[in-house]
Amino acid sequence: MPDVSRRRLPRSPHTTPPGRLVLATDLDGTFLAGSDGARMRLYRLVARHPEITLVWVTGRGLEAVMPLLADPTLPQPDYVICDVGATVVEGGSLLPVEPLQSAIAQRWPGEQRVAETMARFPGLVRQEVPQERRCSYFCAEDAVTPGIAAAAAELGCEVLYSAARYLDILPAGVSKGSTLENLVAHLGMRREHVLVAGDTLNDLSMYEHGFLGVCVGESEPSLLERTAELGNVLHADGRGCEGILEAIGHFGFLRPDDPHLEPERAPRRGRADLVMVYHRLPYEEVLVDGKPQRRRPTSPNGIIPTLLSFFGDGREGSWVAWSVHEARQGKFEPHTTVDPDRYPNLLAARVPLSKTEVDIFYKRFSKEAFWPMLHTFWERARFREEDWKVFLAVNRKFAEAAAAEAAEGATVWIHDYNLWMVPAALRELRPDLRIAFFHHTYFPSADVFNVVPWRREILGSLLACDYIGFHIPRQVENFVDVVRGAMPVEVMEKVACAPRFLTYGCAVGLDSMSTCIETGGRRVHLGAHPVGLDVGRIRGLLADERGRERIEALKAGLGGRQLVLSVERLDYTKGILEKLQAFERLLEESPELHDRLTLITICVPAAREMTVYRQLQTQIEQAVGRINGRFSRVGWTPVQFFFRPVPFEELVAYYAAADVMWITPLRDGLNLVAKEYAAVQGITRGYGRLVLSEFAGAAAELKGALLTNPHDPADLLAVIRRAIDLPRSEARARLRQMFEIVRHHDVQRWGREFLEAVDAAAGDAQRKASTSAAVSATTRPAPQRTSTGTAGARERATAAS
Repeated sequence: MPDVSRRRLPRSPHTTPPGRLVLATDLDGTFLAGSDGARMRLYRLVARHPEITLVWVTGRGLEAVMPLLADPTLPQPDYVICDVGATVVEGGSLLPVEPLQSAIAQRWPGEQRVAETMARFPGLVRQEVPQERRCSYFCAEDAVTPGIAAAAAELGCEVLYSAARYLDILPAGVSKGSTLENLVAHLGMRREHVLVAGDTLNDLSMYEHGFLGVCVGESEPSLLERTAELGNVLHADGRGCEGILEAIGHFGFLRPDDPHLEPERAPRRGRADLVMVYHRLPYEEVLVDGKPQRRRPTSPNGIIPTLLSFFGDGREGSWVAWSVHEARQGKFEPHTTVDPDRYPNLLAARVPLSKTEVDIFYKRFSKEAFWPMLHTFWERARFREEDWKVFLAVNRKFAEAAAAEAAEGATVWIHDYNLWMVPAALRELRPDLRIAFFHHTYFPSADVFNVVPWRREILGSLLACDYIGFHIPRQVENFVDVVRGAMPVEVMEKVACAPRFLTYGCAVGLDSMSTCIETGGRRVHLGAHPVGLDVGRIRGLLADERGRERIEALKAGLGGRQLVLSVERLDYTKGILEKLQAFERLLEESPELHDRLTLITICVPAAREMTVYRQLQTQIEQAVGRINGRFSRVGWTPVQFFFRPVPFEELVAYYAAADVMWITPLRDGLNLVAKEYAAVQGITRGYGRLVLSEFAGAAAELKGALLTNPHDPADLLAVIRRAIDLPRSEARARLRQMFEIVRHHDVQRWGREFLEAVDAAAGDAQRKASTSAAVSATTRPAPQRTSTGTAGARERATAAS
């Protein structure tokens, strides 16, 4: 079992006295059940009331409880009793409560001995679930024979049978009720402060120990029958959390005027049908003569114009993003227009962050902890607890802003790993919303992702979404792999990846993909959606006279030499240094290429605050200097290195002039540069060749690219040489294939298909809820309410409080 004590401190009964309400509740069918509204009301009450102690009492094993501890929407328990009473731990640290746990362990004869004994009974089928100090079986009612109980007694154990299906072999005298009784005594809790809640027969022992209790709505009929004459038990009408709230009021555990019982004021609802939640504003804020001004983004063909395009039809929307603001700057403007002419109904909802918050949340933590891990460079990751707290606080601010902007039932579209924790907070604030998330970066498999100390919290937040999109199927399956390693999950739907994506043709290929998973009673839909381009905008730039002039000037400057082009940001994931080393070997081994080709490398620098890239920049500059020093001759410089951002209008000219595009990231979520090159060459009817890393997400989509393994120096060299020598006829055929893909799967189709998938996921959730409600209506037993003795119990509880 992983050590989680570093993340949660144990709650000591000596420093935190038990409150006047100790809620000891079963999980499945009880604390985890009920309407969204009832669950949120109870969860807020428990989480925020200073005098409520929460004890989870469940038949699950401790390992199966751990995923719930990571669910950000659930209040965390002070204590956990699991394994039907055989395990008792502190909720924060998961350390055993001693001496209670040792006393139970001494009564257990051992798993192997019990399993061998019970193997004599053919009607018992061992449950394949995590468990300790008990053995659990599936068993039909007619297979429960006296011989099983007798065999258990010989081992010093007892038999518990429930729901006409489940049979547990437990240490003698151990049950949910007995362990709860011992915990209450051990902690010095007052019995009259305890409310137990359950819904199946294995909860019966809690009621039989005399605690005030509630059987929530739709409880197992045999439990209702066995508790019908118990004066300390309420048979509630409401399911799950609604029934627990009913019991809190019925027994008078809290005063009617308790401020925590007041319904929480509903968050302000906005008018936006679509809320875009992205870390950056759709414009840049700059100071000119000390006054803030706005201007278009310097990278106009990035993701921002893509997302803006969804508001071009006048859709009512909001764009939630940060804005750096210090108190000394005076009054903050929470809303601004974006572009009243092009997007008349789009507002920017600015989240005020201090420069320190931005530096920690984004420039340091996101880039030094999560970025290297996501791209499988986990050994570079630096995890700091104090940074995580800032990350949580910033994500909460984003969630609150999105909740205030969204109309009833609106779609909130959250973007990328910087905002991982927004979905959980948003689901708590606005259960009515459709929450969609798109992961723009690569998503690794479990053996890499699991190095993150807060992986369970992150997964718990993402699983609060209705729909999660990734670029390619491999990333979808990696996500499912991570979830599967953290909690029970069932794959509800799978689809074939072909013919849309490569299957076995590249390192990130895959033959099938999960599109719906169910975990913790919640369904989450998944999909692969590689981001597309605004091909029409590229056409316009190429048709512009200034664009054509740039292209001609570039070609003239090359003097008839082939142009090999490389465009990327400064980052160790991009494989820039490995590419330069391969180019150096190419010139070493192929002197006939000297003066015949030029490598132009355009490298966009990182923000000055990101010191993690300084060493890499020095290494790249040294490699460029070494290559040019070795091979330059009069009139020819083999490598032209530009360390600056280049406007997209200029990049288009480079794409048009380049004979070979060389893109070799060591790992990349997608890589839009590859698509931009294919689009420009396709529109100009060129003969360009694309050399693409098979570890870039685009490799699974761009059939026709020459794929290379950037981790293999020999392959890097062989494929670039092949690209240089590729016959025009083959180059043209490959380019035609890529251009067809890029042109068809453009940005408009990407956005439309993503939002259609979100709508379909929401429809599936509604159908599932309707079906569940219909099934419940036909199977629910007639409500039973016991009243004998409840007046006296209510008086005792009221007096105690």
